[in-house]
This record gives sequence, structure tokens and C-alpha cells, in this order.
Amino acid sequence: MTQTSTPPSTRPVGGLDRFFKITERGSTIGTEVRGGLVTFFTMSYIIVLNPLIIGTVPDGTGQFLGGGDAPNIAMVAATTALVAGVLSILMGVIANFPLALAAGLGLNAVVAYSIASLEDMTWADAMGIVVLEGLIILVLVLTGFRAAVFRAVPIEIKTAISVGIGLFIAFIGLFDAGFIRIPGSQATPVELGLGGSLSGWPILVFVVGLLLAIILMVRKVRGAILIAILTSTVLAVIIEAVAKVGPQSFDEAGNPVNPTGWELNTPAIPEDGLIATPDFGLLGQFSLFGSIEKVGIVAVLLLVFSIMLADFFDTMGTMVAVGGEAGLLDEGGNPPKSKQILIVDSVAAAAGGAASVSSNTSYIESAAGVGDGARTGLASVVTGIAFLLATFLSPVVDMVPFEAATPALVVVGFLMVMQVSGIDWKNYEVAIPAFLTIVLMPFTYSITAGMGAGFIAFVVIKVAVGKVKAVHPLMWVAALLFVAYFTLGPIKALIGL
Repeated sequence: MTQTSTPPSTRPVGGLDRFFKITERGSTIGTEVRGGLVTFFTMSYIIVLNPLIIGTVPDGTGQFLGGGDAPNIAMVAATTALVAGVLSILMGVIANFPLALAAGLGLNAVVAYSIASLEDMTWADAMGIVVLEGLIILVLVLTGFRAAVFRAVPIEIKTAISVGIGLFIAFIGLFDAGFIRIPGSQATPVELGLGGSLSGWPILVFVVGLLLAIILMVRKVRGAILIAILTSTVLAVIIEAVAKVGPQSFDEAGNPVNPTGWELNTPAIPEDGLIATPDFGLLGQFSLFGSIEKVGIVAVLLLVFSIMLADFFDTMGTMVAVGGEAGLLDEGGNPPKSKQILIVDSVAAAAGGAASVSSNTSYIESAAGVGDGARTGLASVVTGIAFLLATFLSPVVDMVPFEAATPALVVVGFLMVMQVSGIDWKNYEVAIPAFLTIVLMPFTYSITAGMGAGFIAFVVIKVAVGKVKAVHPLMWVAALLFVAYFTLGPIKALIGL
């Protein structure tokens, strides 16, 4: 775990310090600001990626998000940053936890390809379903059900969740940087670089950034991850200016034309200036119950359930992983102010739908800021402010390519995997569920799938060895919900959805 400098005095040095308990948690204002910026740069890709997912898919009537016959990427990007900024600030102020929020990847794809694209469904109808899902989760939090389920999870499974997420985000970092890829021959699921070798300037930027982050971290340099991101970005801009690498591109058949190009953002100094006027016209463009008229109440309930279950458990895993890396968990593996964290996250789901940018959720990339020293909600406030500024400064955000930001995910993945020593591997009753939780997160590219496998395996094993009483009733509920989640395909086919 990254070491941070603890101030010589444990007494708060001001109102900001007292409110966020900065000194009490062994941090400093400077460390929190730096950690918040690291988290922002690590997850700022969502400003570009979310519009590409939900902004380029026509709904069931042929219209794009925001109305019209063509995508409005700028509008979706500005609103995505706005909502992420407001909600991250709320998380910092209300829960005092170093956790940032933004539009959920995976969830936005479900909304775009499985809901909005249904016949006669409009984007407003689809976002109404997202709002309903968020409101239902909020009710479950306020009644204490969501927190009760979380506390019913055995500590070994919570540790496994944190370790699994560590492997998962390391895999995301390596894949998004192009260090590992899906081979064109598809002979194997993934391969090293292109054809088993590393080639291209972007990969060099990633490797330099990763090695720099590792060296600085080992040498206990404060701000190691942020320094690595900024240095790699400068290197990327220089390389692009000289070598004219260009972005990755594909022909109509999906074959790569420039496979060694930049993965998402092409690093370059903006030609039109650093400031762009945002358009927030998407706010409030949702129909709460319009979907019922289009697909019926049963189908709507099933769609709400499919989104809700992923939202319900993803945040639990994320806050455990981030809290564990920050050293903020209690003896039961629970972070402070769990209820407030879950309330803000639930409001985020509904707010994302109300703003037409899809369900917002807590981001595991927050662990990057924690890995660089963040320990309080001030870091989330800084991340939120950066997102708000990004609504005007989107050209600056576009300068940071995946290859410069993703080394942070690999480094933080290592820090989180270190917790694996907290699992008793000689006790098969907990070791096997923990193992399934850990490996299935990266293998299925889903935090929820890994958690579900671990929950179900834990219950089945306890029943098999005659220890039914050792299973908390809410673990039974969670396991049954996961069984339903894993069989959603057949269930949808059964009702003709």
C-alpha cells in the first residue's frame, strides 16, 4: 500500500481539516487534492466513452439521444461530466469517503442496446426505467435492506471481492492500453500486444508510464501516480506531434486499419483553444412511466431488475475495495458511513437517468486516488470539481490518452491484490467461494458476476457440509437473487422479451 506522510500533529489545523477528518485519517490537504486529481484523470475517459456508447445508438423510433437524426456527442459529453461532478462532490461532503461517481460502464451499454433499442421505445422511456431503478434502490437503502445484506457477507468474501476487483482493474488497464488484445485470429481470448509482441508508440507511452509509476512508488515519492500520468501525457503529446501516430481505426468490415494508433484520445494540444461552451439540454429528458405503454409492466419490471441487481452489488464491492486500500474498514470489513455512501450511490442512479446520461455509480478507479494517498471525501470533492471544469475544458481532458492514464490501474490493482493474504486458503469452505469471486471478476469482465459466483458457492458449500445455520438469511436472499440474475436470458426468452 502506498505510504503517505502523516503530519506531526494529530490535531486538526482548520475547519476543512475538521470537517473531512483529514489529519485524523493520517492525510494532508495537499495529499487529498493530489489523490482527487489522480482519480479524475484515471476515470475521465468516461466523458469520451459514455457519449460513444449511448450517444451513437438510435432508439426504437430511430432518434438519437437528445433528439434528432444524428448523434450529439458534445451534449452527451458535457452532461456526463456535469452529473459526475455534482455526485462526486455529494459523496465527498455527505459520506466523507474517497469515492467518485460517473455513468456506469456496462450499465450504459445495457440501456443503449437492450432497452432504448426496443421497438417503439424512446430514449426518454429508457431513461425513465433508469430513474425507476434508482428510486427502488434508494428505498432499499433507506429501509436498511441494502446495508443489511452488505453486513451479512462474511469477511473472507469481502476480502476476496477487493482482491478480485484488483485483478479486474489491472486487466482493464492492460486491455485499454492495448498491452493485451483480442487476437485477430481469435485462437486465444487475448494475446500480448499485436501477434504476441509489443509495437507502436502508444504502447511505449504505457510502458514508460507504468515503469515510472512503479519506480516512484517503490521510492515512496508522494504523488507517484499523478506524476506518471502527467509525464506520460506530455510524452504522448510530443510523440504525436512528431510521429503523427493518429487514432486506431477500422474499415467497414471491422478490420483494423491503424492497429498501433492511440486507443481512444489522440494526445495533441487543442487547435481551437482549451475552453468549449457546454450544452446541458439533456437534463430532465426522461419519461418515468412511458416504457410501460411500449413493452408492458412485466417487461419493465424485468428490465428494472436486471439493471438494479448490477447496481445493487457493484457498489458494495467497490466501496469495500476502496475502503480496504485506504485502511478505512472496521473489523467486520465495513467502511465508515456505509449508509450515506449507499444513499448517494442510489441517488446517483436516479440522477443519471433524470439527466439522460444513464445510471451513475461508484467507480473502482477511485482506488487510484487512494493508492496515491487520498483518505477522505475531500478527494472526491476535488474529483467532482475537476469534472465540473471538464464541462468547459473538454479539450484538455482529450489530451490524456488511455495509454497515459491506465498505468495507474495496473499499479493500484497490485496494491489491492496484496489483501489476498487475509484469506484462509486452507479452509476450503471459504477459500473456494473466495477463489471463484476473485477469478471470475476479470474472466467475465463483471464485478457482479464474480460476487454472484462467490455468494452462491458459499451457500451451497455450507449446506453441503451441514452448516446451514452458519448462512445468514440475507445471504440466502442474495444467492437466490444472483441465481435469477444469471438466468435472466432464459427468463426473458420465456416471456418473449
